[in-house]
Amino acid sequence: MTYLENKIAAVPEPVEGPASTTIKQINDQHFNMIKILFICHGNICRSPMAEFVMKHLVKEAGLSEQFEIASAATSTEEIGNPVYPPARRKLAEHGIGCEGKTARQMTRQDYAYYDYIIAMDRNNLRNLKRMFGKDTDHKISLLMDYTHRPGDVADPWYTGNFEATWVDVLEGCKGLLSYLNKQ
Repeated sequence: MTYLENKIAAVPEPVEGPASTTIKQINDQHFNMIKILFICHGNICRSPMAEFVMKHLVKEAGLSEQFEIASAATSTEEIGNPVYPPARRKLAEHGIGCEGKTARQMTRQDYAYYDYIIAMDRNNLRNLKRMFGKDTDHKISLLMDYTHRPGDVADPWYTGNFEATWVDVLEGCKGLLSYLNKQ
């Protein structure tokens, strides 16, 4: 049984009464949400920036209830660490918070669970394909593929240029949201 089939099987059958309708509606809503997972190497700079920018954009568009958005790492190096302070400051400059976010590593189950798995660069993409194998459901892409200038999101870990990363992430997330609105 797949991860998603197990999840569905674990949902109890509703009982008669007004509360059961609410539970069923909540379950239906959850399974109909668009689920996006942003990926970078450590999950402390680029992918959490993308996660919280996208959450901000869907909230501004009044679409929050239609999305589940998260981020993860390809590596184990930063697991449990909070968003890197300069990335957190860059988000805060634009009125976006990321409190409580800590790095986590992606899992094989993420492929079954998420509808879109969005990598920040080609190295992340290679690691995703190594972990998941063939992308038979065409879920994996690069964030910048949703822009007019495909490529990698600038990596501030090496450059220290969080403004360039902000520009890439914002443009990529806006492009992704536009793409999803057309689907």
